[in-house]
Amino acid sequence: PTAPHAIAPHPMTLQPPTGSSPRWHFTDPRSGDALTLAPERGGLVTGWCCGGEEILYFDAERFADPARSVRGGIPVLFPICGNLPGDELVLSQGRFPLPQHGFARDLPWSIARLADGCGVALRLEDGPQSRPHFPFAFALELELRLQPAALAITARIRHRGEAGTDPLPFSLGLHPSRSVADLSGVRLEGLPADCFDHLTMAPAVTADQLSRLEQGIDFLCSGQGPVRLVDPAGGRAVTLHPAAPMDLVVVWSDPPRPMLCLEPWSGPRGALSTGERRLLVTPGDSLELGCRYTVEKL
Repeated sequence: PTAPHAIAPHPMTLQPPTGSSPRWHFTDPRSGDALTLAPERGGLVTGWCCGGEEILYFDAERFADPARSVRGGIPVLFPICGNLPGDELVLSQGRFPLPQHGFARDLPWSIARLADGCGVALRLEDGPQSRPHFPFAFALELELRLQPAALAITARIRHRGEAGTDPLPFSLGLHPSRSVADLSGVRLEGLPADCFDHLTMAPAVTADQLSRLEQGIDFLCSGQGPVRLVDPAGGRAVTLHPAAPMDLVVVWSDPPRPMLCLEPWSGPRGALSTGERRLLVTPGDSLELGCRYTVEKL
């Protein structure tokens, strides 16, 4: 009998910017799910359409002014999460000014379609703009893959320095802003009972923090598995599936913006100063981190 014809997969498409917009578009023609990205603006994911709905909050007006910090999308935090004492990185090589959340979110990245066609790769390498703040030869690659009702994110940090040079210290975090219809009705499931309040820099009770979502909160807690953000008014839930070593979870709200951030971090604020959960990569080696977000309709 004649062998059946193989069904060719539908290739996902990556379209470069058109007109005055700096954004790239990556689309899965089978599901219609899509990513919009601005690699020149810190490797920023500006949108994630899943099941016909936009999952991310994004302030386009603020984004249009390069002098202002971005609000929304998925900024990348590297080589630190939060800040360091005096905004300085102290190393054996000397003292280096390093602003809050590092420099990756401010530098231009390159973009390419993944070889398997299922997503995009964003890449940042050291250069004249990074070395005054971080004296290491590195390559940071972020792979974003669209999956059924999900977005999988893999980060790979490679130390490109010569043998015998110091290990590369870092923390990595993502700062995704979830669009919500009603902040007062949002609930978070899967968080531990205790957390650390970034506003007071003191231990706190998680339930007390969540009761103040509409006033603005910023806290970190240890990972204990998936964390589910339920937005009844919006009719959907988004779940963060963290994985070690990027398994700390930060929750942040910025009222009156209709958003809530559910962020995976590898280390707490000041990790490169205190050594707590600081990650190290030896010359010639690389380290891989990742997480996944899933979406469900209520």
